[in-house]
Amino acid sequence: MNRRERWRPVLDTEVKKWSAKSWVELVDELPDEQVYEVEFGGKQYQIEIHLLDNTKKYVHVGVSVDDGSVPASFRPLSSSFIREK
Repeated sequence: MNRRERWRPVLDTEVKKWSAKSWVELVDELPDEQVYEVEFGGKQYQIEIHLLDNTKKYVHVGVSVDDGSVPASFRPLSSSFIREK
């Protein structure tokens, strides 16, 4: 399993966690990007959450994960989701 494949379960977990929130919670919690670390399977991963769009109809949130290693962290594994208002 390559490095990016090992990041997939971490990304899926974070997307599930953030996409369970209401659009109001997302806007309140993401005035700026959030960057934090999580432990998963005994390893540390860096998570970045971005509010990509906040329109009248929806919010669009981006989620990225990497393991902090160089140069792999220059190209994190990413996903996004849309929460309708």
